[in-house]
Amino acid sequence: MAAVPTPASVSQQAARMARAWAVLADVPDPEVPALSVCDLGLVREIRVDADGLTVVLTPTYSGCPATEVIAQSVRDAIEAAGLGPVQTVLRRAPAWTTDWISEDGRRKLREYGIAPPGPVAAGQGVPVRLVGRRGAPPMVACPRCGSPETERLSAFGATACKALYRCIACREPFEHFKPL
Repeated sequence: MAAVPTPASVSQQAARMARAWAVLADVPDPEVPALSVCDLGLVREIRVDADGLTVVLTPTYSGCPATEVIAQSVRDAIEAAGLGPVQTVLRRAPAWTTDWISEDGRRKLREYGIAPPGPVAAGQGVPVRLVGRRGAPPMVACPRCGSPETERLSAFGATACKALYRCIACREPFEHFKPL
């Protein structure tokens, strides 16, 4: 028979969970270290279980090569903060969307030199394709000078989730985080 939680134990669990969220807010994404895994919306849930903490993660896409590194970084940070034991669980549905990037994360992307994605309307997601699409790509403002006069140089940047652009006004190249 399970023990009935007391107000004190519920309060301790809430404090532990809040501390875990604060710790994870400082865990950098390995591909875009200016952002935390929380800024990107990769941390979907934190649960306090009888065995410790469970952190639920959703990778940016199912083939993301950084998934294992992210999960290990999350476990290491929670353990280092004295909040363990911890386990990580991957949740791939619903699929991650760029709408999960926080406003602070979007600001950090601009400051890092990557144009953040715009919002994705429900059912209007843009799949990552290896083949070009007809029509002009969406207007992307330069994260350095703010000019809307930019051109796409390549559909792919350093990773599949980014495209390479150049600003016509300041002539600087930059990456754009694709809306997914």
